[in-house]
Amino acid sequence: MELHVTYVAALLLILLVADVPAANYDESKVPKYTLPDPLVMASGEKVGDTKTWREKRRPELLELFRTHVYGRAPGKPKDMKFDVFDDEPKALDGKATRRQVAVLFTGKADGPSMDILIYLPNAAKKPVPTFLTLNFQGNHSIHPDPAIRLTRSWVRKSYPGVAKNRATEKSRGAARSRWPVAKILARGYGLATIYYGDIDPDYHDGFHNGVHPLFDKGKRGPDSWGSICAWAWGLARGLDYLETDKAVDARRVIVMGHSRLGKTALWAGARDERFAITISNDSGCGGAALSRRAFGETVKRINTSFPHWFCTNFRKYNDNEGACPVDQHMLVALMAPRPVYVASAQQDRWADPRGEFLSCLHASPVYKLFGLEGLPATEMPPVNKPIHGTIGYHIRPGKHGVTDYDWQQYMDFADKHFGRKRRR
Repeated sequence: MELHVTYVAALLLILLVADVPAANYDESKVPKYTLPDPLVMASGEKVGDTKTWREKRRPELLELFRTHVYGRAPGKPKDMKFDVFDDEPKALDGKATRRQVAVLFTGKADGPSMDILIYLPNAAKKPVPTFLTLNFQGNHSIHPDPAIRLTRSWVRKSYPGVAKNRATEKSRGAARSRWPVAKILARGYGLATIYYGDIDPDYHDGFHNGVHPLFDKGKRGPDSWGSICAWAWGLARGLDYLETDKAVDARRVIVMGHSRLGKTALWAGARDERFAITISNDSGCGGAALSRRAFGETVKRINTSFPHWFCTNFRKYNDNEGACPVDQHMLVALMAPRPVYVASAQQDRWADPRGEFLSCLHASPVYKLFGLEGLPATEMPPVNKPIHGTIGYHIRPGKHGVTDYDWQQYMDFADKHFGRKRRR
């Protein structure tokens, strides 16, 4: 008797997960490791000046991350168009201008697209610095504003108000606790967000949905882009639009993401120097945490549970992290000389807070090459004691999530680097 294909797939996943050892949360069991030096090229040449970093080492590191971790993305689609289908100057009781923009990747209204939801503070002088983010449940989930268009894309059923993988009115504002829209606007920042499922649905579909089919011609290679790379590509397309909006200061766009979207924000900020500041919130393995520590979530576990996130080559480093020519401190270093912020949560051991801090610490030599302070600490700080250098870091009490405290630090950090007077 033939087994049903979904049963076989589920059985295979169970077997794969069963082969992954229990997560390590014991510092004494972290394996001994040696980190590759971000300032030593593959040839052995030591990088001693910013010109060599910019022209040789930075491109070399980007290529290593493309080849071994995230895969390689296409450029800007030549026929892409923007359709501003909502422009309300008196949104949120007159405090904001709301725009909703459909990004038509092929230039066709019936083709693949993503929606950008933008709130801009009416009380602030234009153009305004703006946070650009991806969200997990749909643009309509970040605020109960009834005018926000419900996402028409796939949505995970485990979220509130989702039926048959489709959003309903019950999901409107479901994630608002993570999005302090009023506080962001009151600080003089704009907020632009995109539902990540518009770009690529977050399940292993063989890359037949989302943006991959637009560009994948022929057989996919071991360095073909995964979902994280596709989501980062979508953030770049969002920035393409923001560059056309005169009310947005496109030179001061901050890319921010949480969890898997924190991994995405780091890769987006690394590959696209137009982003002025990059922020990672609880991004863990494949994000800000050092892979070689094998603490909490590991390379093998993440590749087993989420085989669509990274390129196939990354699987070579399952239980073999030391063989990878890069580690995540080098990803953080790729932001240099632009500011970057990494945040952890005390109870989120799965994301390895110490490993996230150490990535910031070991990225600092690249910032010092530019005459910048990098991370102004050598020891991990106590909870709620943020460090705001050119590299910023904090660990707060609590679990995996995004809180008002996190957002406060991100806005304070942006104020510092944009030379803005802090508002309260």
